[in-house]
Amino acid sequence: MMRNVLALLAVLWSLALAQQYRGLALGTAYPEIGVQPGESVSLILTLKSYSLPPGVVRLSVPEVPAGWQAVLTGGGRLVRAVYLNPDQEASLTLRLQPPKEVKEGTYRFLVRAEGLGQTASLPITLMVGQGLPKRLSLEAELPVLKGPPTSSFRYRVTLRNESDQDLLVSLEYQAPQGFQVTFTPAFSSQQVTSLPVKAGESRDLDVEVSLPKDTPAGAYGVTLRAVAGDARADLALTLEVTGRPEVRLSTKEGRLSGSVTAGRENAVKLVVKNEGSAPAKNLSFSAFEPSGWEVKFEPEKLEVLEPGQEAEVTARIKPSPKAVAGDYMVTLRVSGDEGVSESLDYRATVVTSTLWGLVGVALVAVAVLVLGFAVNRFGRR
Repeated sequence: MMRNVLALLAVLWSLALAQQYRGLALGTAYPEIGVQPGESVSLILTLKSYSLPPGVVRLSVPEVPAGWQAVLTGGGRLVRAVYLNPDQEASLTLRLQPPKEVKEGTYRFLVRAEGLGQTASLPITLMVGQGLPKRLSLEAELPVLKGPPTSSFRYRVTLRNESDQDLLVSLEYQAPQGFQVTFTPAFSSQQVTSLPVKAGESRDLDVEVSLPKDTPAGAYGVTLRAVAGDARADLALTLEVTGRPEVRLSTKEGRLSGSVTAGRENAVKLVVKNEGSAPAKNLSFSAFEPSGWEVKFEPEKLEVLEPGQEAEVTARIKPSPKAVAGDYMVTLRVSGDEGVSESLDYRATVVTSTLWGLVGVALVAVAVLVLGFAVNRFGRR
């Protein structure tokens, strides 16, 4: 209990001292930092007035190592003075540019603010050669996705720049042949192959993997890679392809028309092929034919058709005996499990039976004979 009371009193005493303070305060979050050789540095400075009247405060950098450049900016412009109201705060940026061939070591700077009868100084130290090395990391929310080959596999990936300098990061990938990988910044529609990432920041990416529709079922790996100079990060993704059957129906000769005789069965050879990545099961055949026609299939069903496999089926088309000569459309269809369905339209040209043709010729011959007999017998009278 006594410890809590003492801690509370200490906080209240600190607040009281802060309220009694009168003058200028000049500071930055990190006055001593490590940097890489040749790296430029930008520091955010804060200048605040405590219990002072309004007025102008002049700024300077009186101590700068040889060869270095130090510039104070505010609002995107070079500044040498700031106007402060009572208890007002202003933000500035100190930009430090090293010489081209800077050596490793410790470099000291001094920033000074003078005005309103007060002076505030801020020493800054840069330790060249002690900065963080370039380092990248990649992380996926869901590194394993599952689906058919016709779907797109979309991953949300986070790219992090874990170094103390801005980097331009190239995006690469390794994938099985035929696979396509694209990178799109989150909430954007523009695909990229590289993007800038500021020091200590991260960028979310949508990575989409597209694969050939005939990809067999199985597990496939894709490796993403982020590269910036010597820095490199790899991320392994997995695609679990479930596979999907896809059948194609065609005639054996490739023709979609042919002649048929009215009243007789006419055989049409068909070929059904599974061009998908999973077995096609319980395939059955049906037809939509003109009224009075009959269509039968041999065989009527196929239990299973493996990927890449094909089978021959005979469709026996029997037009109506009363069908007149002309063109008719017959739709042949195959369907199975998992929504498998395919059809083709076959144009059947009906021709009359040769038997009826012979009967007609015979009738004409008999008529001619009868007419000839009548002429010979009655013509003499």
